[in-house]
Amino acid sequence: MSILESARGLRIPSPHPPKRGVFISFEGGEAAGKTTQMQMLRDHLVTERSVAEDLILTTREPGGTELGRSVRELLLHGEYVDPRAEALLYAADRAHHIATLVRPHLVRGGLVLGDRYLDSSIAYQGAGRELEPDEIGSLSLWATRGLLPHRTILLDVPTETLDERRATGQDRLESAGGEFHATVRQEFLDLAEADPERFAVIDGMQPREVVHAQVLEAVGEVLDLFDPTFEPAPPTKHRDEL
Repeated sequence: MSILESARGLRIPSPHPPKRGVFISFEGGEAAGKTTQMQMLRDHLVTERSVAEDLILTTREPGGTELGRSVRELLLHGEYVDPRAEALLYAADRAHHIATLVRPHLVRGGLVLGDRYLDSSIAYQGAGRELEPDEIGSLSLWATRGLLPHRTILLDVPTETLDERRATGQDRLESAGGEFHATVRQEFLDLAEADPERFAVIDGMQPREVVHAQVLEAVGEVLDLFDPTFEPAPPTKHRDEL
């Protein structure tokens, strides 16, 4: 029997949000304002909703863990990486990031604000690198045991305006070219159209305070799931219900 005949496919878990805690991700192209809006939301939760700072985890992919920082340096500032190797490195970082940082915080009942998640891999590696978006999505779902955010904020910015916002010294993705970023942007919009219950698409060209107000409106329903007076329990090992 050949290897192909005997191979067993990956068992892809059904995508689902966590049952404990709240998970919100921010997506968009380069320089779309994700980090700014994520920080503004965090500040709002602390100052206006009296959420304890230790209940809020702000993180990013790649780079949320020590391993992730090494992967980020290799992927964004290293030499050429084959597209399939690139996709696998992002998935490996995501698996480690979720297992060691995000999932334990959700188990404790915390709130996670993530700068990029699996939708970025689908858009950048699946569409931008001309791999198969469904395969890239399945790879990340397997890596994360099916974990999806409760809400994903997509900050949409026209491709031609990104050059104006980027700083000097572009990394490998930032310098990939206009056609690449136009493809990535369209894939993000297609993902949002296919999953309107999870995604909220916001025009990132608006003043940041206007964007912030729309972010608050978009996350209001899922934030109602979060109890700011909840006292997190000690970290536990992985829990299947998440």
